[in-house]
Formats: sequence, C-alpha cells, structure tokens
Amino acid sequence: MTTRLATIDDLNEIVAIYNETIAGRMVTADTEEVTVDEKRDWFNSHNDKRPIYVYCENNQVLAWVSYKSFYGRPAYDGTVEMSIYITRKAQGKGLGKKLMIFAQTQAKQLNIKVLLGFIFSHNLPSVKLFKHFDFEIWGELPSVAIMDNKPYSLTIFGKHLK
Repeated sequence: MTTRLATIDDLNEIVAIYNETIAGRMVTADTEEVTVDEKRDWFNSHNDKRPIYVYCENNQVLAWVSYKSFYGRPAYDGTVEMSIYITRKAQGKGLGKKLMIFAQTQAKQLNIKVLLGFIFSHNLPSVKLFKHFDFEIWGELPSVAIMDNKPYSLTIFGKHLK
C-alpha cells in the first residue's frame, strides 16, 4: 500500500474512479461520464501547493485525494476544498479514514489552514466520515443541484487545522 503524488500516467485510473461515482448521484454533480481529455486541464491545474495524490495497492490506483484552492483570492490561500474518491471495490474497508488522516497531515505540510468538503447532503457515508474527523457543518445549500429532475442539497463541511 502506498500513497504518492499522482502523475499524468495515473489520469486514466483517476477518471475511471471518478466516472464510477456519476450514476449513483451521490458524489459529483456531473451527470454524464467525463473523458480523460476533458479532465486533462483539471489535472494540470494542480501543482506542488495543490496536488493530487493516488493510493495504490499492487500497482493499481484504488483512490485519489485532491486539493483545490478556494475562491481564488489571496486572502483565501490557506483554504482549500478537499476531495476523496475511492473505487467501488475498495469501499467499506476503512480506506476513507486512512485517506482522511493522510489528507489532513499533507494539508498541514502544504501550509493549508482550513479544509472544506462540499458534500451532497444525502451522501451519508461521506457525511459520517467528515463528522468522524470533527469537520463541522458551515453551510447548507438546499436544492441547488438538479439531477434526473430531482433536487439535491449540498452541505459544506469545514475544519480549521491546528
């Protein structure tokens, strides 16, 4: 088991894991699968301060963690949105907790002071994970996403790192 910085060679697996989540309407507001080409600019927008990490077992990517700057203004440099995506076959085995510990540890090393998570309110496994790690609800956006003609709410979780 290893967690390492993602390389462009990992993008196919990163996109495959992302695409697994779309049909369930629990994790992302994308409603159709995305292509590697469509995610290339997103991948390349990450850097040493806002990296993507992959979690691997037996040289296979099972999950990824990314950081995205919040709001793009200098006063928010210490605040980031964090994302964790885990392939279906690796879910329910405690990997989310391991990645959350890793993500918070790395964030401190990246001089990140505040972590945010934007989670669909009905995504109970993610809500439970963030609450387990003492993230607080900092905002709720009712019925802001429409998928399959149904409204979905978004909960914003936040945590000040010490």
